Amino acid sequence: MTSTIWCTGCDRFVFARLTDGREMYPRRPDLASLPFWVCDDCGAFVGTHHKTKKQKLRPMGHLATPEVKQWRMRIHAILDPLWKTGKIERGHAYARISKALGHTYHTGEIYNAEEGEFVYEIVKALKMEIDPSPFNR
Repeated sequence: MTSTIWCTGCDRFVFARLTDGREMYPRRPDLASLPFWVCDDCGAFVGTHHKTKKQKLRPMGHLATPEVKQWRMRIHAILDPLWKTGKIERGHAYARISKALGHTYHTGEIYNAEEGEFVYEIVKALKMEIDPSPFNR
């Protein structure tokens, strides 16, 4: 099975191939049965919304290179605690990021490392605005 998905490695839409965790994470037996989309040209991949009842194979964003994945993780490491602790509503945080970017934001839809770095700086500034203590940097 294939699907047309944006690939951050190839910087274009590609025909991604459906595979599973055995291929993408061979040392992680806990992920073996999970579905993933992969770009056979560059190896970028993304997980799916496998926990949903509908559209279980819908990609969780763009196919990501290791560098883009790192930016996504860095962003979530700052952003998620802000809304999970109630310091800001999740929707409001994402709306602020969207406004700064000029388009609707979702972490899984970061197009490249440059955008990832830009979003990271936005999120760091948002965190400092909400929680300016030097111990929370």
